[in-house]
Amino acid sequence: LNILVDTGSSNFAVAGASNPYITSYYLSERSKTYRPLNLDVTVRYTQGSWTGVLGQDVVTLPKGLNGTFLVNIASILESESFFMPDIKWQGILGLAYRALAKPSSAIDTFFDSLVEQQKIPNIFSMQMCGAGRPTTLTDSNGGSLVMGGMEPSLYRGEIWYTPITEEWYYQVEVLKFEVGGQNLNLDCTEYNLDKAIVDSGTTLLRLPDKVFNAVVDGIIQTSLLYIQSVVTSRTDLSCYRFGISPSSNALVIGATVMEGFYVVFDREEKRVGFATSSCAVVGDVMASEISGPFSTVDISSNCIASNPLREPIMWIISYTLMTFCGIVLLVLVVLLLLPNRRHINDPEVVNDESSLVRHRWK
Repeated sequence: LNILVDTGSSNFAVAGASNPYITSYYLSERSKTYRPLNLDVTVRYTQGSWTGVLGQDVVTLPKGLNGTFLVNIASILESESFFMPDIKWQGILGLAYRALAKPSSAIDTFFDSLVEQQKIPNIFSMQMCGAGRPTTLTDSNGGSLVMGGMEPSLYRGEIWYTPITEEWYYQVEVLKFEVGGQNLNLDCTEYNLDKAIVDSGTTLLRLPDKVFNAVVDGIIQTSLLYIQSVVTSRTDLSCYRFGISPSSNALVIGATVMEGFYVVFDREEKRVGFATSSCAVVGDVMASEISGPFSTVDISSNCIASNPLREPIMWIISYTLMTFCGIVLLVLVVLLLLPNRRHINDPEVVNDESSLVRHRWK
C-alpha cells in the first residue's frame, strides 16, 4: 500500500474496504497479528472525511530500522471526498501530535509508538520533490521521509529553525510577509488567525482572507511589467497558476511551499527547520532559496492572538457546564428568597447554613 504522509493530522489509517478510486486495500481479518480494539473512529479534514474501526497491527519499515513494532491502525470502511480519482495512495500517516488523535488524545500515534519502541530520537524530516516541475509528468515526483533524524544529502546549505508554539498541529508564528520584496504591512496577528501550521497534507499555501487579498494585490502590482492578460482559444499553451488559496481559519504552509525545502520536525527541541531541498532544481537553477537570520526588532513580540475554543466538543462541554451552573445558581437564589417557615408543632427553630459555591474557569 502507498501511504500519504500528513503532518496535519495524527491518525494512521488505511483503506479497509473497496473503493472505486483505489486498487488495493487492507483486510485486517487476514492478518495474524491484528488486534481489534473495537473503537469507532471518524476523522475530518479540510477536504474529505472517513469513518472506520481502530485496531492494532505490526509494522515493519523497509529501511534504516531493524525489527517490527506495534501501532494503532484504523481501517477505513467509509469515506467522503477522501479517496479521489487518480490518487496513488490507499492510506494516510498522520505525524502530528497526539492532541489531534481520534477518537481521543489517549491514542498513541504512529510516531509516538515508533519512538517509544525503537528508542529513536523524537525527530523526523521530509523532502517533498516537485518544485518547479510540470504537473503533467507521468512519473512520480517522489521524496523522502527520515524517521529519527536528518539526511545531509537531501538538503543544501544551513537549516533555519523556528519554534513550535503549540504541540497539536506543528504550529509556528509567522512574523512578516513580503511580496516582491515589499512588506504587506499587516498586523502580524493577521498572519496567525487562528493558527499558522506546517501541513504536508494540504496541497496549497492557504492564507487568511485578509492576507490572501493583500498578497493578490501585491502580485498584481509587482507583476504589471512582465505578466499580461491573454485571451486565446489555443489549447497547446502551458498554463501556470499560483498555488495559494484563501482560508477562513488558518495560515497553512502546505505542499506547494514544502516541495521547495527539506523540512525538519524536531519534536525534542520543539522547533521546525527549513533548508533548501536538493531536489528543488530546474535545470541548473534552484527553484527555492532560504536565508537568515532576520531581525525582529520592528515586529511585535506576540503575533498569536488569543483564540476561542478550537474543538466543537469543547464548545459543547462549556455550554453544558454554564447551563448547569446557571441552574444551580437559580436554585440557590430561589431558596434564599423563600420566606422562613416554622412548623407550629415543632418548638425548635432549624437554621440552615448555605455554602457558597465558587466556580473557577480556566
